[in-house]
Amino acid sequence: MKLRIGHLYPDLLNLYGDRGNLIALRQRCLWRGIECEILPLSLGQPFTAADYDLLFLGGGQDHEQNLLLSDLIDLKGPALREAIEADLPVLCVCGGYQLMGRYYQEADGRRIEGLGVLDLYTEAVHERMIGDVIAEAPFLAEQGRDSLLIGFENHSGRTWLGPGVRPLAHVRTGHGNNGRDKTEGAVYKQVYGTYLHGSFLPKNPEMADQLILKALQSRHHELDVLTPLPNELENRARQSILASHN
Repeated sequence: MKLRIGHLYPDLLNLYGDRGNLIALRQRCLWRGIECEILPLSLGQPFTAADYDLLFLGGGQDHEQNLLLSDLIDLKGPALREAIEADLPVLCVCGGYQLMGRYYQEADGRRIEGLGVLDLYTEAVHERMIGDVIAEAPFLAEQGRDSLLIGFENHSGRTWLGPGVRPLAHVRTGHGNNGRDKTEGAVYKQVYGTYLHGSFLPKNPEMADQLILKALQSRHHELDVLTPLPNELENRARQSILASHN
């Protein structure tokens, strides 16, 4: 059994240690005897859905995001949209999350069109939302998984969800999408968007396993569950953050 992860724009969207998400996915696969290959996919390289089981799109600054827009939307966009509609799992963090939406409006009013996969838009302001986030993810609870999500946010964009997506989680501590409606991230089909850095997946092993399982099931339809892992260190990290906010 093998998991193939496409890392979109690793040379441009590489802020805040989000590469740790890929390390977590690979290690959790290796602990289970599952081979994991991480394949970089950057500017000028066409996207072919059959080559990947899972995609990761990280965060970057406005300058880097603007550099890749044409490539993402015009070169990779049509095949990427088709793959997402066919339930290809995707994790997108911060800037990558914003790029998957309908548009991003910069603080000076300039509007940048996004890929349009997620029914949401983002408006930048000058004040940043920074700090720990503790949130509850209903879709994980529905599957009998630990629904707690923990991470660190650092963004100036305020994201507003439309009816075509549902929140990834509901905020208990922190700001989330916009600091007002208590939502964090978004889910559409198997696309999961979030503002959580830190890195996100090492501290949220149930979310990591959700992505791994959904990615493997596209080729191994008989796979129902993954071999459990102890998650002792992961849970200690989570408890440390929870304790600091009690």
